[in-house]
Amino acid sequence: MLDDLTLHSRRRLLSGLVILMFLVFLGRLYQLQLIYQEEYGKKSEENSIRTISKEPVRGYMIDRLGRLVVDNRPSFTVTIMPFEFDHGNLERLARLLSLEPAVLQERIREGEQYSRFAPARVARDIGFRELSAIEENRATLPGVSYQIESKRFYPTRATASHIIGYTKEISKEQIAALGEEYRQGDVFGAAGLEQHYDRILRGKKGAEFSVVNVRGQVIGPFEGGAHDIDPVEGNDLILAMDFGVQALAESLMTNRRGAVVALDVRDGGVIAAVSKPDYDLSLFSGVTLPAVWTDLNRDEARPLFNRTTLTRYPPGSTYKMVLAIAALEGKVVSPSWRVDCTGSYRVGNKVFKDLHVHGSTDMIEAIQRSCNVYFYQLMMKVGLDPWSRYGALLGFGKPTGIDIGEESSGLLPTTEWMNRRYGERGWTRGFLPSLGIGQGELGVTPVQMARYAMVLANKGELYRPHAVSAVQDKITGATVPIPVEKRTVELSAATWRTVREGMRRVVMEPGGTASLARIRGIEVAGKTGTAENPHGKDHSWFVGFAPFDEPRIAIAVMVENVGYGGSFAAPIAGLCMEQFLFGRLIRHDPKPPPKEVETASPEDLASSNQPRPGGTGRDE
Repeated sequence: MLDDLTLHSRRRLLSGLVILMFLVFLGRLYQLQLIYQEEYGKKSEENSIRTISKEPVRGYMIDRLGRLVVDNRPSFTVTIMPFEFDHGNLERLARLLSLEPAVLQERIREGEQYSRFAPARVARDIGFRELSAIEENRATLPGVSYQIESKRFYPTRATASHIIGYTKEISKEQIAALGEEYRQGDVFGAAGLEQHYDRILRGKKGAEFSVVNVRGQVIGPFEGGAHDIDPVEGNDLILAMDFGVQALAESLMTNRRGAVVALDVRDGGVIAAVSKPDYDLSLFSGVTLPAVWTDLNRDEARPLFNRTTLTRYPPGSTYKMVLAIAALEGKVVSPSWRVDCTGSYRVGNKVFKDLHVHGSTDMIEAIQRSCNVYFYQLMMKVGLDPWSRYGALLGFGKPTGIDIGEESSGLLPTTEWMNRRYGERGWTRGFLPSLGIGQGELGVTPVQMARYAMVLANKGELYRPHAVSAVQDKITGATVPIPVEKRTVELSAATWRTVREGMRRVVMEPGGTASLARIRGIEVAGKTGTAENPHGKDHSWFVGFAPFDEPRIAIAVMVENVGYGGSFAAPIAGLCMEQFLFGRLIRHDPKPPPKEVETASPEDLASSNQPRPGGTGRDE
């Protein structure tokens, strides 16, 4: 009897458990089919539809004269679908692509982390031999395919590497920093304009939807491709640059170290920006070999370093107009104030020298002849902080905001800075004369100096330098100008007149230090500088603008370790301004120029210390 009761109880318990389990499954089924039907239905659909991203064509770059300067060319990229790939083929595929198996394995792993059902890019810009090998072995390499993408191509003679910049494949750290719109394997702008305007240039990805079975095999396009999304090409950049001037400036700086920056006086547009030594952008347009990157970084000439925005050299005598402005606006002296230059000036037990004895000199003559003694004494009258205040007003001591990437602020000393650097008793007024002629602790960049020349040219309109003037929308076809930022430097008409006249005489009058910057039929204004270099030969500087009455171009040239500004930087500046104003070098015309402004060949001007008639050709 007890056994029957026990058996009956067990049957009831077992039946209850079965019923309970059935109810649980029934409830779960109800939950999945009715309550979560929409959510899980979508997931099920995603599992049956594969999305393949379609890359857009990156936007072009066009210079101010309509020349295409950054183009695109087709490039083949090998992809692997991690879900389909047989890892037994890893070493064979690595041999076909000339890759190390470990490298290929890591790229597959990174793609798999993102999605097992999305193609991962494992080899970019493959050659015809690799492409042929993939096609021949495609049947035995499941999951392996290729896509046609694009890579940058540069059709002009100009390099412009530091201003255009380059693209490269994004890293995991950069994806985290830039946001979700970037994915593993994407190419993005890594330097220069490519980086600054990446979101404008890159366009929008498209998508191709395919139906797959449970094994991940593609059956065909989803609903006949009705839902596919075409990629949208990136928008084009219209540059303020003139690549004729850019190419000429680069050629004149061949085998030199230094920088050339030319700006449009009327809006701050970058006409040319040269940093030498530079590098070949085509090295970065496809896949950059590790050895190439290592060599560029180890090169003692530092070709990757952008001298237009990152150097911090004393500007020498090109900075004397800042002191003149501070003195005139502060009513410290008038333009007629004269100094008797005997070739040296003593402060305490230290003697500050000049290269020449200029005799009795007023302010305009002091700028024209680059009289150091005049500016030594003027700096002692003006003082450090008023001088620094007007330097800041003219844009020194802070970045210009130029749209090509990294930029140094330079260094503009103040009393507060000197106290921090040397201690309140660690420096004296004996530091001031050197600062007055652009030496000492003062440090500037060539782009700051070009903007300074622009402000002197247009009498106070300080524009933010910009290499891009407009964006051309690929969808609407409209050209949308980029707003130009500016502020006005308010100085008296008498101050502008005095400083600019001194600069005009530097180039155009006998006794000026920059006769080699002359252009036939054009009045040019400028100022030379020879900046002392404790590590070697002096640096050569020139800042200037043309034409004098209706300026269009302002320029700064800095050549490292060559000596006088009037002998090296000035002729380079003159040739670049001539190219911009006339669209060619007019000294090549069959008809000879007038005798009083006869010019030499570009090679002579770039290398010779011989002056043109009417000047010394030497600074200081």
